[in-house]
Amino acid sequence: MKDRLFAKLSGVVVACGVIAGCASQPPAPPTAEVFNKSLADADAVAKAGDQDKALGLYQQLAKSDPTREEPWSRIAQIQFAQNHYGQAIVAAQEALQRDATDRQAKSVLAVAGLRIATQSLGELRQDSSLAGDAKSDAQALAKQLRDTLGESALFPPETTTRTGGRIKKTRTVVHKKVTTPGAETTATVPPTNTSSGGAAKGGDPFGALRN
Repeated sequence: MKDRLFAKLSGVVVACGVIAGCASQPPAPPTAEVFNKSLADADAVAKAGDQDKALGLYQQLAKSDPTREEPWSRIAQIQFAQNHYGQAIVAAQEALQRDATDRQAKSVLAVAGLRIATQSLGELRQDSSLAGDAKSDAQALAKQLRDTLGESALFPPETTTRTGGRIKKTRTVVHKKVTTPGAETTATVPPTNTSSGGAAKGGDPFGALRN
């Protein structure tokens, strides 16, 4: 009697274990054909403009097949477009863990990181009371970014005229005319009084001799 009861209990325990094991196993990933079809449908939704719905579809695809990087790359692009740079960086890193050659994920990771760094540097610049290692580290980072990417990649081009890194200045040279002493001296001839007393009276210059 005891043996029969023990056998029945053992069978029930084994059956429960098998059921629990089957329930705990994740569902098999979809085939490549089914996955690509679902990915194309999600892409169509994203192109139609419903980014939130497309984001949910991409998240479902990422769960259905954790080995594929395409959903994570799409999620990173949507998060970046919505200015969610932190989430975009996380999704881009997930994509690169599955495919290190994903150029879209690399671009999102780099630009999103620069956006966050630029915002942080702007806040540090406005905080004039900040002093210490944080500010010096930010200045060092800004210099490194300028040296690596160039100043035009970080800041809009300025409309200033520069030559060789220096502001070009125009200078007007005024030449002073040098004159030698006496060169401009002109002899002034006193006016000749051609009129005499007699000439003034009669108009005859020999009138005085005749008297």
